Amino acid sequence: IVGVPLWWRTTETYRAWLPVSQINELAKLQLQLSADVEVVFARGTVTPEQQKKIPLTQTQDEEHGVDEDTALRYRYETKYRTATIMEEDALNQPTAAEADLSLLTLSESPCGSLVVYIIPQSSSLLPEDVNVYVGQRRTALLRMGPQMRVGKTLEQLLAHLEPRIKQVLQVMSFSHADITAALSDRVRFSPDSKESIADSMRAFKSSPGYEITFSLLNPDPKSHRLHWDIEGAVETYIQPLLTKLSPVANFSLDSQTLHYAMLGVNPRFDSSRSAYTLNADSLAHVINPVEARLGSNAASSNPVLNFLLYVPDANHSPLYIHDRHKQEVRTNAFHSPRWGGIMVYNVNGFYGPEPQFPVDININMAKVMGVFLAQLRLLLGVQSSSPPSDFLIAPCGSAGLADWELDRLMWSRSVENVATATTTITSLAQLLDQIGNIVINDNIAQQVSSAVTSLQLAVGELEAGNLGFALQYSKEAILASEKAFFDPSLLHLLYFPDDQKFAIYIPLFLPMCVPILLSLLKIVSEARQRRREKQAKKD
Repeated sequence: IVGVPLWWRTTETYRAWLPVSQINELAKLQLQLSADVEVVFARGTVTPEQQKKIPLTQTQDEEHGVDEDTALRYRYETKYRTATIMEEDALNQPTAAEADLSLLTLSESPCGSLVVYIIPQSSSLLPEDVNVYVGQRRTALLRMGPQMRVGKTLEQLLAHLEPRIKQVLQVMSFSHADITAALSDRVRFSPDSKESIADSMRAFKSSPGYEITFSLLNPDPKSHRLHWDIEGAVETYIQPLLTKLSPVANFSLDSQTLHYAMLGVNPRFDSSRSAYTLNADSLAHVINPVEARLGSNAASSNPVLNFLLYVPDANHSPLYIHDRHKQEVRTNAFHSPRWGGIMVYNVNGFYGPEPQFPVDININMAKVMGVFLAQLRLLLGVQSSSPPSDFLIAPCGSAGLADWELDRLMWSRSVENVATATTTITSLAQLLDQIGNIVINDNIAQQVSSAVTSLQLAVGELEAGNLGFALQYSKEAILASEKAFFDPSLLHLLYFPDDQKFAIYIPLFLPMCVPILLSLLKIVSEARQRRREKQAKKD
């Protein structure tokens, strides 16, 4: 009576409470993305009668069913107004870039929102073949087309503007293709072409941090004495981009120089050009031999982006990369999806008529970092969708990233983090439900509850259009969910099945149970004997 309950209590598996009902609600992902758009009419685009009737706000909803457990809803809050006097002065600048800069000094749009200025058809800000100018910030200039002048009423004018503004939104904010690509880990899609497969596989998956490594490969130190100002180049070209990307992830940088590091592929000599070539088919075999020399960053679990600058040895110089059409690649570089990029830097021009080896070579870091910066943008998912032909995209500036490009990346990363964290928490809940002998400690339950709370907040902020808070909560959710899923305490009793329990407890309890059972049987038999004797006396 005392031993069995005591044994049962001391050997039971401790399982803390988990918010299973809330996890099941999150398993059916119903996301709503809300974007704020402000449409400003410049002088000469609307008549005084139309100006009086301009509505303050207009809301448009789009619903997309992805699969049975995932649905997307897009809400566009459009506010209409006329330009102020200062905005009119800014729009009278000689060029669109100057107008964009002047508009920034007047007001700065919050993260995730856009301002579209409607300018007259006769405006000289845009070239004749350009109808939309996308600036470096969160503003765009939209030319009033001749077909929009046909509408006599304000309703017809807004109906003409609606598809054009939607095009601007899909370029500067988010598109359905971007959001569905962010759900690729949760939903299986069938890409329409090889290009779409390559685009979806090129960028790294969302992570709280990334490690970036720059490596200088010098296979012939006896011929080349290389000098590269990697610290100054990173500070000038890479750090502004990483600073702007700080809301998305944390970055750490390091560099190294590797001597006698060969590509592992013998280039072919092209006698017509007196140069060596690497074909596109052989580029896949270049990375593995080099990667063995790069070393591993075992101190961190973050993804590593490798950028290699390879200086060919004197016997294989100059070396050029050819694409699949046998055409020379202009940058003489290539990148590998979710790994990094390699650039070949020819130095045969430094030899002179009678070179004396080793030759001192100062590498042009502006040329190198221009290539690495473009590759870094692709690998981090900062890629602009193909704009329509009448769109003019402004250069991204010294930061290497426009504000609207950052917003576009933040929309995708927020949705990707929410989808990944939801899948992780749901999988953990199913695992713990199926395997009952896994211990659920209080810290595991706390991490799961924290992940669920952060997910609910992230979904709510996306619905409210607060992009910055949504991204922050989604990062907290994915960190908490992965910390709970990969906690080592979940494996303590995972490989302790019931047959092993019997094998352990039977030798312990069987010697005690035999005399106890025999005594119980004897007690039962004696009780029956006394009952029969008592019944006989009554008879």
